[in-house]
Amino acid sequence: MSNSSRPSLRRPPVAFAHRGARAQAPENTIEAFDLALELGATGLESDVWLTADGEAVLDHDGVVRRGLRRIPIAEVARDDLPEHIPTLDELYTHCGTGYELSLDVKDPRAFERTLEVARAHDHEARLWLCTDYRTAAPWRELTSARLVDSTRIKTMTGGAERRAAELARLGIDAVNLPVKEWSGGLVALFHRFDRYCLGWNAQFEREISSLVSMGIDGVFSDHVDRMMATLNSDSSAD
Repeated sequence: MSNSSRPSLRRPPVAFAHRGARAQAPENTIEAFDLALELGATGLESDVWLTADGEAVLDHDGVVRRGLRRIPIAEVARDDLPEHIPTLDELYTHCGTGYELSLDVKDPRAFERTLEVARAHDHEARLWLCTDYRTAAPWRELTSARLVDSTRIKTMTGGAERRAAELARLGIDAVNLPVKEWSGGLVALFHRFDRYCLGWNAQFEREISSLVSMGIDGVFSDHVDRMMATLNSDSSAD
């Protein structure tokens, strides 16, 4: 890391494998998650949904195909889903718990089951739950997991400083923005309120290195090999 790098709250930043090592393996599969950890990722990322029979499963779109039909996972029992879609419990069983886990809670009904499974594996403290901050606010009293506002600059009514203050007031731990929306000044602003800064869609070495120099606390990438090479290179340069 260069001497011009800004301070971060999390050093080194968490290296989240977006949907597993999806550049090298089928996304959101045990194979992709296993490979991501083998490549050195310190975090995994996925989207969590609740099945018709109350199981937390990991999938991006939250729908399955039946011929020409697209059926919501919420209407399908766990045993009727395609085999490649894992449950959260299966992720922990196969991959252990030695990593941070970021879950985009696309279906808020999955929150309780997600916590139940994470607690059963003693992993709640390393869980990052991503959604809109207004959805996450009522969860604050229910969990020690980190809560993340996944958003865009254009949605920050009143500006970034007002949003940072609101996140701090509500106990939302972090803000997650696409890589192209981050700047060093914006990272510093959220850090002033002790909020973690996460950057997603960082696919190229220059993007990852730029985020690190800004003081980012977590990086999401499809290309785990590139991400780890860049983070290790920046760390050795410190």
